[in-house]
Amino acid sequence: MKWYDVCNRISLLLHALFSAAGYFLIEAICRHSLSEAWVYMTEKPLVFAYNAAFIFTTTLIVYLFRRRCFLRVLLAMFWLFLGIINGVILANRVTPFTGPDLALLTDGMALLEKYLPAWGVTVALIVLGIFALILLILLIKGPRYKGKLKYRYNLPLVLAGVAAFGGITQLALEKRVLSNYFGNIAFAYEDYGYPYCLATTIFNTGISCPRDYSEKEIARIEETESDLPETDTEDLPNIVFVQLESFFDPELVNYLDISDDPIPNFRKLMEEYTSGYYKVPSVGAGTANTEFESITGMSMHYFGPGEYPYKSILKETTCESAPYVLKKLGYSTHAIHNNEANFYSRKSIFPNLGFDTFTSAEYMPEEDDKNSLGWTRDRVLTDEIIKCLDSTEDQPDYVYTISVQGHGAYPEEPILEDPEITVAGAATEEKNNQWEYYVNEIHEMDEFVGELVAALEDYPEDVVLVMYGDHLPTMGLEVEDLENKYLFQTQYVMWDNFGLEKDDVNLAAYQMAAEVMDRVGIHEGTIFRYHQARRNTRNYQVDLETLQYDLLYGERYSYDGENPFKRTKMRLGLYDVTLDGLELMSSVDYTYRITGTNFTPSSQVKLNGDWYDTVYVNPTTLIISGTELDDFDRLAVIQRSNSPTRKALSKSYDRSCYMLYSENKWKLKADGE
Repeated sequence: MKWYDVCNRISLLLHALFSAAGYFLIEAICRHSLSEAWVYMTEKPLVFAYNAAFIFTTTLIVYLFRRRCFLRVLLAMFWLFLGIINGVILANRVTPFTGPDLALLTDGMALLEKYLPAWGVTVALIVLGIFALILLILLIKGPRYKGKLKYRYNLPLVLAGVAAFGGITQLALEKRVLSNYFGNIAFAYEDYGYPYCLATTIFNTGISCPRDYSEKEIARIEETESDLPETDTEDLPNIVFVQLESFFDPELVNYLDISDDPIPNFRKLMEEYTSGYYKVPSVGAGTANTEFESITGMSMHYFGPGEYPYKSILKETTCESAPYVLKKLGYSTHAIHNNEANFYSRKSIFPNLGFDTFTSAEYMPEEDDKNSLGWTRDRVLTDEIIKCLDSTEDQPDYVYTISVQGHGAYPEEPILEDPEITVAGAATEEKNNQWEYYVNEIHEMDEFVGELVAALEDYPEDVVLVMYGDHLPTMGLEVEDLENKYLFQTQYVMWDNFGLEKDDVNLAAYQMAAEVMDRVGIHEGTIFRYHQARRNTRNYQVDLETLQYDLLYGERYSYDGENPFKRTKMRLGLYDVTLDGLELMSSVDYTYRITGTNFTPSSQVKLNGDWYDTVYVNPTTLIISGTELDDFDRLAVIQRSNSPTRKALSKSYDRSCYMLYSENKWKLKADGE
């Protein structure tokens, strides 16, 4: 008996074994470790078995065809390919490969170039070529099933297998072997397995239509807002939000011994101004989702597990938000982030949230002021916030600021030469080193908090300043480690310079914008009025889900069936980069000084359409050298992205060299000369 005849007799058993083995290999690739994959398999056997069954079920289709060997290899390569993609991505970023990332697969070269070095791209293309050749050989020369295909039996059995797996999935969710809510998507992938989590992020997205959704139901919900007062449009204050990366009080960690208070400024503000706990939608990561809740007033609880609206619905449509609502009252709206503009796709998403300007790190003169891990320090944000407030004379400003200094991953080795604050008490020396680094970083962030408040205290306009942490740091914290016994919680403070009454209250991120507006007499916007009228009332969450569905996915009954929010023509940077002058400094190596305005370390010269090595001196001066310039050579200054793509974000006007020299034969004389 030939070997494949034997295999055919025990094919289902072999199918199951190969599914389990293949899944083990996938997890080893994703976790970058065979030992960690083994620990996962032995410590979570039910989760492992479920995901192996997932692969088994998706490959049952081979029993409907004769070229089973070819199809098995094809499907195995497909799953292995997905595992390799996730492994490569996790080697370059914290968040794993998810459903929204599938768009990257439409441009394979873009994916390879983004996450692999040049030699890695070559190796990847060779491997893909080998796989394609193997598949071609199997398609032409591979063995075929010789028996009779009994579709009347095989097809029902395949369908029964799929149905059974669906039942297993439901049972696993009910028994909490799996979860359909991901507070931290990276942790979820580690806990629940790559196949399940990837499938969930692909198929379980958006907000499901509520059972009682109708125009009448939306009218009922909106009627509950009728008792709110009219907006007081006089003396509207500036509103500033500062989202502090991974910021919370480490003294809430039971086991830590910290030599000094790392956040004295923030703590003092909490004692003197409105403050409380800040409920956030994620743990250890997910900055963009806390940001989404704080800007839009919408809860992430009703979206798909691990979903990022920045990567899904907001790519397709605009959304009611604090910027849109406040713009109707005459506010100018600004976003600030001391990291690259394209991080979390903010450059393309913020116009759908109503921002007029976005100042990313590429537009900050002090962007090279970085910490030990290469993140721009938060202290550069003070000047940028003041610039936004100063940019308008006769209108109030809404400024949403996202910090980055506290970002991980935190080093396990000591890298601070003389830490101001020391930390002990963690289980290992490596963990102590991580905590010590983190604590000293948030201490610097706390100093930024103090500097910002000092700068705003005497500001000639009324200002409300809200500051909060976006999520707990990535430290593997458990509930029992915290005094407050809650992982989805940081702290906030609401400071002002015009005498708002202190009224401490714990808030969710999606409630904060409505709370601030309420404190200053603003009662506008469908979602914000809802929070102001209904918070802590009966059916608050049920009606909130229905309202969110209507605003984003439904018929938009709240807006009479049309989306009233138009995508803004957002400016990158608060002011344009200008190219004003050119001066020959040395004819030996042809060194030229370029003068203009709003230059930053991300500014680079283009000479006749080609990139040119550029030295940043200060916001008004750049230096280039090495080539003699002709009068008719064309110069432009480009703000280049700090992302690996290094794409152009914006540019000055092209200018011919002769137009930039202070004195030249082409310069026209003024009248009367």
